Parts: sequence; C-alpha cells; structure tokens
Amino acid sequence: MIKLIASDLDGTLLQNNAQELTPRAIDLIHRLTQKGVHFVAASGRQYDNERRLFAKIKDEISYIAENGSLCIYQGKVISRGIIPDDLAYRIMDEIKKEPGYEVLVSREDACFIENSNPQFTDHIVNVMKNTTKIVDDVTKIGGPFLKIATANMASRDVSPYLRRLQERYSPALKVVTSGNIWIDFIVPGYNKGTALKKLMDLLHVKPEECMAFGDQYNDVEMLDLVGQGYAMSNAAPGIAGHAAYVTDSVEEVLEDVLAGLD
Repeated sequence: MIKLIASDLDGTLLQNNAQELTPRAIDLIHRLTQKGVHFVAASGRQYDNERRLFAKIKDEISYIAENGSLCIYQGKVISRGIIPDDLAYRIMDEIKKEPGYEVLVSREDACFIENSNPQFTDHIVNVMKNTTKIVDDVTKIGGPFLKIATANMASRDVSPYLRRLQERYSPALKVVTSGNIWIDFIVPGYNKGTALKKLMDLLHVKPEECMAFGDQYNDVEMLDLVGQGYAMSNAAPGIAGHAAYVTDSVEEVLEDVLAGLD
C-alpha cells in the first residue's frame, strides 16, 4: 500500500511551463491526504514559492525545497544543507563572467538576483513569483546559502556549460540541471533523495510504500529511493532508467492510487 507520494513540480506536476497547479491536482492531493497518504512537493523551488503553489492545501503536505537543501514537515525544518560562503562567492563570480547566464542565490528567507536582465527578473518575480530581493551585486550579500542556480533565458541546451561547471566544482558541490534552462549547485549529501529519506524515517515509511515522480537529473536520487518511481515521458535522457514506470500525467496516476484506496 502506498503511504507517501513525492512529486517534482516543473516539468512533472506542472506541465508546459505552467505556474499554477490545476484544480484537479489540488483536489486529488487533498483527497489522498484525507485518506492518510503523505504528499511531498519536491522541487528546486524555494519553500515560500511551493507553499504559494499549494495555497489551498499548504498545511496538509510536506516540502522538499531548493533541490533537497531544505526539508520541512509540519512547518518544522528537519534537514538543511548549507554551501560554505567562500565556495558560494567563487561560484557567483564564475557565473557572472559567463555571457548569457544569470545568477540566483537562495537563502532561507528569500532568493537574490541582480537586475541585469529584465526578462530574467520578470520570470523570477512575476512568473515564478519567488520571494525575491533584487540587489546590485549578489556577491555582496551574506549567507548562509542553501543553493545557487544559474539560468540562460536564451538557451534550450545548457549541457556544455553544465559539463564545464561539473569539472570545476565537483565533488565539492553537486551540479545538476533542474530544468531546460537551469543549472543548480547543491551541497553534497543533500538532494531530493536524502531529504525524502529523512522524511520517510520520521514517518516510519518503507521505500516500497513510497511513490515518486520526476523528469530531471535532480530527481534521480528520489526516483532511485522509492519502490514505485515514475519518470515523465518527456523526461531528460536517461531518467527513465532510474524509474520503474513512465507516465504522461501525474494526475492520472494519482487517480489510480485513489481508486485503489476506495
């Protein structure tokens, strides 16, 4: 019997660049939680952003934010990963030298960006609706830093830059894609899988009692962990190899889970 379901958001529960959950998704998750199934939003997004997405049921679910650097259950942080300040500043300096790439720095209270690219600023503030602080220079803000991310608004293939960054910063940090235009830097030992394991241990839930959905390389550890992993049909290359199943729709699978509980 499934007791816990974790889902990535962008490209998974949120399809076609959607920035709002469908009423059907909210209803399905609510009905699952009412039947005792724990639901976990697992994303590279910030915690505040996730709670806004799930506003109608925000206190019914748990959250893995910043790609696993933050895990929150019933309003309490149960795990937190911090990037050392000196390493964080080196990465910020490196990204700022790369043409076309913008920097986003995540702390627990907000994300920080510069206003150098109006399209990027609009995307973060008005499309994603992050809790955002715009600064003249991200390298002048203080930590502690949960995550650093970079995006290229004009590119649909960040893999060449990803490989360069991985060569430069691995194994000090885990460097992964979290969307078509996004590259994230995460503290080693903190990812969606490790955060989910903390939650599973807290709730005394076994891997075979868990289901997870994902579409990107930041979902791999989470998919590997659970008994029933679902890769999206449009997932990044190789992701399906980490999942038992492939699906076009998280909502349809949730419907099936509910039907099995009735």
